[in-house]
Amino acid sequence: MSGGSYNYLHTAQDLEDLHARRYDLEAMAARLAGLGYAQDAARETEELLVLFRQWETRAAVRIRRLRDLWYRVDGWDSNDDGEDDVKAALAAYRADTGGTPPP
Repeated sequence: MSGGSYNYLHTAQDLEDLHARRYDLEAMAARLAGLGYAQDAARETEELLVLFRQWETRAAVRIRRLRDLWYRVDGWDSNDDGEDDVKAALAAYRADTGGTPPP
């Protein structure tokens, strides 16, 4: 079977699998761009990489904002924290987001 040059990039089953192969995706984008006649495919491959980077950045911001709230809910459900801890964490979360869900 051929395709080993890019770690069988073409076998990616879903976005998680493709994201795990982003370095192979970068190599593929460069290879397509280097062909000279596949600029459209190179651009679209590069756009996938940009989308992954945007998602990573946006997700990281949300994770930072939500982490303590998740921790407190987990603690409450594990009987390590109480509802007041959850409410305090929720208030801090809302203060960080301006009281409205992020876009």
